[in-house]
Amino acid sequence: MVPALRYLGGACGRARWGFPGGFPWTCGPASGRPWPQCGGGRSASTSSFDVVIVGGGIVGLASARALILRHPALSIGVLEKEKDLAVHQTGHNSGVIHSGIYYKPESLKAKLCVQGAALIYEYCNQKGIAYKQCGKLIVAVEQEEIPRLQALYERGLQNGVQGLRLIQQEDIKKKEPYCRGLMAIDCPYTGIVDYQQLALSFAQDFQEAGGSVLTNFEVKDIEMAKESPSRSKDGMKYPIVIKNTKGEEIRCQYVVTCAGLYSDRISELSGCNPNPRIVPFRGDYLLLKPEKRYLVKGNIYPVPDSRFPFLGVHFTPRMDGNIWLGPNAVLAFKREGYRPFDFSARDVMDVMINSGLIKLVFQNFSYGVNEMYKACFLSATVKHLQKFIPEITISDLLRGPAGVRAQALDRDGNLVEDFVFDGGVGDIGNRILHVRNAPSPAATSSLAISGMIADEVQQRFEL
Repeated sequence: MVPALRYLGGACGRARWGFPGGFPWTCGPASGRPWPQCGGGRSASTSSFDVVIVGGGIVGLASARALILRHPALSIGVLEKEKDLAVHQTGHNSGVIHSGIYYKPESLKAKLCVQGAALIYEYCNQKGIAYKQCGKLIVAVEQEEIPRLQALYERGLQNGVQGLRLIQQEDIKKKEPYCRGLMAIDCPYTGIVDYQQLALSFAQDFQEAGGSVLTNFEVKDIEMAKESPSRSKDGMKYPIVIKNTKGEEIRCQYVVTCAGLYSDRISELSGCNPNPRIVPFRGDYLLLKPEKRYLVKGNIYPVPDSRFPFLGVHFTPRMDGNIWLGPNAVLAFKREGYRPFDFSARDVMDVMINSGLIKLVFQNFSYGVNEMYKACFLSATVKHLQKFIPEITISDLLRGPAGVRAQALDRDGNLVEDFVFDGGVGDIGNRILHVRNAPSPAATSSLAISGMIADEVQQRFEL
């Protein structure tokens, strides 16, 4: 029994006593609109499931939704350590619906991004979720960038990105009157959305189909049950025990973990190899003051440099009308460290001793120093932004929010760009699927990724 857990699951309005203070559902008690009449809800005392998903971010929720829609007869639960869903990477990203232009042709990342963007637009249209297909310009401001821009354009065509075209200075001005550039890729299929709202909609779909969500459940241990629970009718039907930091536990047959910033630590609980390690990188954003928002109409991105691991500082409109400028990319000293001085001794020691960070730093030393400098001195960031929009001054900007990216890193200091699945060793390894790495742009690709995870679960567990 799990009496202390706050139950958010099931159908027929039972979720009205989850999330004190209200939960931003698009239907149900919080909105005054009735819950759909549906079956399959589970009582608050339920402590056993056929499948449990650990992690209530957009990938975990999309995967839970995909699984229950495919297997409606199964009891499926989602565990989230926070009191709310989708508050970390999902709730701190730029909100861009990426088109798939950046990724190696025929790669899984390219295919999932292109497919995922189409699915996001389709889902938003079906659910009435607001988005803006405001497009993106990838702008070359130096002559030496043009060959890279042209190569990127060819890559986008190979990936099947819709509507791409190379444009010159006069057309750049038509799209973005205040932006300067020699040449640009016009990518009209790029858009923006509130990914937290999208993730909560996935959660609502999941619950209306009979799924259950337990928040404030921080997983501490995953192990095989040593004996059948007393008076259990099911015997060892649910052989996996998941315990939280409060000493509460639930049982299940199978586990899927989508733990984001903690994916390596959660996977180690079932005997997995510790690599790849998660190294947290903080990205700080600036905000354009409201009176200067007219300077930016859509997304404006630099030409990426393949020598460095991140896309660079860019201009991003938001659904709430704000314009975000950024992010930089600096090492975070805490896995959920959204402020510059957030610090965790364990997280720092883990990164310095157990990951390939030192090798990564040496391989990208000048880039790292430059990012640290821009993080400390606003004028350095402004100088970079002025390459694209010369009218911007330091007085036009405010310090904005930050996000932390879970970057998987191998022992040699290489960024892990592929999806990594793992199970572990022994009997428990046959019953667990760890999503060790769901690389950016995971939010854009979430619906496509969820289909792939559901396929993997079905195959591994023979559901």
